[in-house]
Amino acid sequence: MNGFHEKLPLISPPTPEPCDFTDAKAAVEMVQALYAQATGFLRDNFLQVMEGATYAGHYRAYYPQISIVTRSHAKIDTRLSFGHVAEPGTYATTLTRPDLFEGYLTQQIGLLLENHGVPVRVSVSDTPIPLHFAMGEGARVEGSIEDRLNRPLRDVFDVPDLETTNDLIANGTNRPGPDGTRALAPFTAQRIDYSLARLAHYTATSPEHFQNHVLFTNYQFYMDEFLDYARAAIHDPASGYTALVEGGNVVTTPDGTSGTPHGKPPQMPAYHLVGPENSGITMINIGVGPSNAKTITDHVAVLRPHAWLMLGHCAGLRNSQNLGDYVLAHAYVREDHVLDDDLPVWVPVPALAEVQIALEQAVASVTGYSGYELKTIMRTGTVATIDNRNWELRDQSGPVQRLSQSRAIALDMESATIAANGFRFRVPYGTLLCVSDKPLHGELKLPGMATDFYNRQVSQHLLIGIRAMQSLKNMPLERLHSRKLRSFDETAFL
Repeated sequence: MNGFHEKLPLISPPTPEPCDFTDAKAAVEMVQALYAQATGFLRDNFLQVMEGATYAGHYRAYYPQISIVTRSHAKIDTRLSFGHVAEPGTYATTLTRPDLFEGYLTQQIGLLLENHGVPVRVSVSDTPIPLHFAMGEGARVEGSIEDRLNRPLRDVFDVPDLETTNDLIANGTNRPGPDGTRALAPFTAQRIDYSLARLAHYTATSPEHFQNHVLFTNYQFYMDEFLDYARAAIHDPASGYTALVEGGNVVTTPDGTSGTPHGKPPQMPAYHLVGPENSGITMINIGVGPSNAKTITDHVAVLRPHAWLMLGHCAGLRNSQNLGDYVLAHAYVREDHVLDDDLPVWVPVPALAEVQIALEQAVASVTGYSGYELKTIMRTGTVATIDNRNWELRDQSGPVQRLSQSRAIALDMESATIAANGFRFRVPYGTLLCVSDKPLHGELKLPGMATDFYNRQVSQHLLIGIRAMQSLKNMPLERLHSRKLRSFDETAFL
């Protein structure tokens, strides 16, 4: 038996020589081979140890990495917000799950090759892969690992390092490495792995099922309506959707249903209306509050979706509003506080024209109102998001004065958080809310009124969100991913 205090020798798989590529597909294939070798090494050795084999040392394998070196101030298409580095230098990022991100990596590497005319290099990084992230989704270990090892797990295998799992790159506070290497992508491999594991936990569905267009809500009856829509859509060949995925990775296609439903409702149920190359729509019930809104968007962001929208209810703050009116947010008052350390409140969160137009046109299309008449059922303005659901019970003089000075027309608990995290993570965002009460004017929903309101408005509101997403899906990425979301020193990868 190895001594408990003995430092174990390091054991790693062979390290291939770095390779340069001028073909994106070939580069991704090399990344896949390196990742498969590394994770297979960790899984195989862990299985042998758990089956009783004596461990021979500390088993370590490393994430693959891609890098590019450019010495030219290349003239690129200034309309593009991604696909190029800002200035000459060395740029690199660690990579994970190249099976899941194959299309994304091929696209992003291809743009680098096209815009800079120099090869990219694929190599083994110096960042260890934690055993937890090599095991794969759904892996289970019976009994105590440390009892079998007779020493802490981290002595024999690497474990997640939360000190290096952070959002410094996305927050714009990252610094070049000791050798001057700068970030090529907004997330490191371990940060992505952490979020992929969280997504599966919170939603009871695998990350591979998430689509590029995400709807958030905080009401289950929106989810029920989405299920009805999705089940009809997959049986309509003209819809373009091919499957519906529910909790437990239950997959329904026109040919039938496969899989076992998740035993208990997850914290944030998700349904995925699948389209070709993940072009469909994912809808997630995030529950109530800005903390939940931040949590789920922190993790969905690593999948690099093309847009996310919030569909929910709000308090109408103007007497001229009616229950059931729509609010299209074009600015936000952020009193949610959950992002204060990541995105200071003095940072404006701008409206994105492409998303705003898609939402306004969807409202007009579904309701039949247009032009000046559209103003009778929808207002565009500032939405305030707070962290106190019972804000009405506090002294109203301060909050009401701030709301009035900000010109806010609606108040909720999630929208500004979702928009701000979209801004922070460079994911196009938007908000369309429905006025469900007017507490400042004494109009609260009574039980009967609430039931009638929900029955009447949910179907229409959801359809508007779906129509908006379908419009955004048809928009070229270089238009949808606005330059407004990019900072001075930006990563090349989207």
